[in-house]
Amino acid sequence: MENVLVVGATGTTGHIITNYLKESQDFEPIAMVRNEAQDKSFSAHNIRTVHGDLEGDVSKTVLGIDKVIFAAGSGGNKVEAVDQDGAIKMIKASEAANVKKFVMLSSMGADQPEQSEKLQDYLKAKHNADEFLKKSSLNYTIIRPGTLNNNAGKGTIALAEKLSKHGEITRDDVAQTLIQALRDDATNTSTFEILQGQTPIEKAIHMF
Repeated sequence: MENVLVVGATGTTGHIITNYLKESQDFEPIAMVRNEAQDKSFSAHNIRTVHGDLEGDVSKTVLGIDKVIFAAGSGGNKVEAVDQDGAIKMIKASEAANVKKFVMLSSMGADQPEQSEKLQDYLKAKHNADEFLKKSSLNYTIIRPGTLNNNAGKGTIALAEKLSKHGEITRDDVAQTLIQALRDDATNTSTFEILQGQTPIEKAIHMF
């Protein structure tokens, strides 16, 4: 069983990811939290935690970690400090710890942030983090979903290096896609977009 550090575990999508990992037979989740007060919601479900702040030193958070899912987000408040610099810190720490795979939750539009008026700063931060990951020594997968919603997941998606339209996708299906990317070597050193669709997640990834 592999230890998977979930960065952003306290967020809505991060909680879903952590719970799915806990249910799996392949992975043991370790939730990255900022303080002891955030430990309780995870310890109640027998999920291990490690303390780390993306605005501080994260070097110790990856000790004993096999793989990383980066699902943290500033919510638009600290895009440079969290979405960009925080991600880069985690990438550097993961390199130093010889992490086997780094799965990045990015966003559609991160390849061309200048085309967005409202989200340009956020997408530029995501773009810079993605590019840093691509140039690192890590085995990686970068997943760029459309707009996230809280509907029930269907277990099916549309997936391509570049989709021809924008749209939505459930957090549940995004979480399952991120976890499947941990398993499947077909996603190694690749970047792709996902939306709600008709193809089962495992099949969509394996066919990529």
